[in-house]
This record gives sequence, C-alpha cells and structure tokens, in this order.
Amino acid sequence: MSTPAALPRVAVTTDLKPISGHATYAVTQKYVDPLLPLSGVMPWLLPSMGASLPLEAVLADVDGLVFTGSPSNIEPHHYGQTLSNADSPADPARDATTLPLIRAAVARGIPVLGICRGFQEINVALGGTLLQEVHNTPGFDDHREDDALDVAGQYGPAHRVHAVPGGALAAIVGVDAWEVNSLHGQGIHTLAPDLLAQAHAPDGLIEAYIYQPAHHATHSPEPGFLLAVQWHPEWQAAQNPVSRAIYAAFGNACRQYAARKRDGSLARAA
Repeated sequence: MSTPAALPRVAVTTDLKPISGHATYAVTQKYVDPLLPLSGVMPWLLPSMGASLPLEAVLADVDGLVFTGSPSNIEPHHYGQTLSNADSPADPARDATTLPLIRAAVARGIPVLGICRGFQEINVALGGTLLQEVHNTPGFDDHREDDALDVAGQYGPAHRVHAVPGGALAAIVGVDAWEVNSLHGQGIHTLAPDLLAQAHAPDGLIEAYIYQPAHHATHSPEPGFLLAVQWHPEWQAAQNPVSRAIYAAFGNACRQYAARKRDGSLARAA
C-alpha cells in the first residue's frame, strides 16, 4: 500500500498588530481557509519578525507563499515617496519581513500568490511604485469599500475587470472579463520591470499581474509561478469560479515545486 504524498507547505504572511494591549501576529481567517480545500496545500502562518526571520530556512521549508491583504499600507519610503496622509495605517514589521522575503522567493522560483496588500508588496519589492490615494488621483475611480455597508456588502461585486487577451490569467480563469470586489485605497502607479499586467479595471488601474522577467539569466532557476491580484479572491472563494481557478492553479504550482524538490531537479537547475 503506497503512502500518500505530504501536502505542499505554504507560508501565509501575518500582520503585527495590537490586540487587547498585546502585540500579536495575526491574519484574517478568510485568507487561510481556502488553501487546503481549493489549493490542496497546508497553510502555515509566518510571523512578521523582520530582519530576525531566517529567510533561507523558511524558504527551504516551504513550497509556496501567500502574501495576504491587510488594513495597513506599505510605508512609502520603500518606493521613494513621502507619506501623503499621516493617518495611513502602517505595519513596519510586516514591511521588513515581506519585502526581502518576496525578493528571495522570486529568486528561488517558489510559487507566490499575492492578494491586495500582497499585490502591492510584490510590486514594491521588485522595484515598482504605488498610488497612495487612488481616489484622489485624477482619472481613477474610488476603489474603496463603502463603510456604511455590512461585510457582505463591502465584499460584494464592485466592478468588472478585463483580462489581457491571450494572457496567463485569462488562460487560468477561462474567461476574458468578470466581476470583482474592491476594497483598496492604494494601487499600482508604475509596475515593476519584471511584472506583466494581466487584468485592468474600467478606469485602467492594474488589477492583476504575473512575473515574467524580460532577461532571464541562464544560471538562475526557471521563473516560478507568481500571480497577484488587487481584489479579494479569498472571499467566499468556493462559490466563485474565478477564485477556484486561481487557487487551483496556485496549488498545482506548489505541487510541481514540491515534486522538483523531492527529485532533486531544483538543486540541478540552481
């Protein structure tokens, strides 16, 4: 009787925030719950320990990473800007954890899924910039949620996104346009050089991208699966065909990466 293969292990980023007067590593349940049933991977919560986190040890032990959404924003000095709104919530411990982690994971070819803040983090980590207040930027719509609505209303469909024709995301989801929720005040200003847009909102704001380096070094690992989206596919993911397709594609990439680790092909490629 054969022994079933172990599930791929996926690290899920956390925030560092005060809860009842205690500094707490935390992530909203909705980011974790779809991973086991829809991706077929085992989620592990990663503390935002900044420079004290042993990146190489973490990356040697995981088969994928999920960079989650969060109420906080990336501090703008990370992309060469000054803060435009003093009330913007920050999480410097998370910034200090995720930005170097993203660069190290991409260099290794580890599968990555980014959501909302994670979508913005990946862009910043790889050299892109952000619009700090999309709603105050001429030519763009207000992409924030309506605080007067309940949670279900806030995560309800807000606008359509249109996939880049013939792109990787269109191939994954099998359609060229779909409705998404919208709960973000910041967005992409300049896309990092090695990222390729995959979907846009009606106002032109980038809503999804993949990693596709223009000049891939022959001595580096093959570029790994990296998909990041500005909306929240984790919300009621099992009932959403687009979300199910995204989580399935991420899970397949994690299984392929884990298999390559087991058979030693990753070491040979490096």
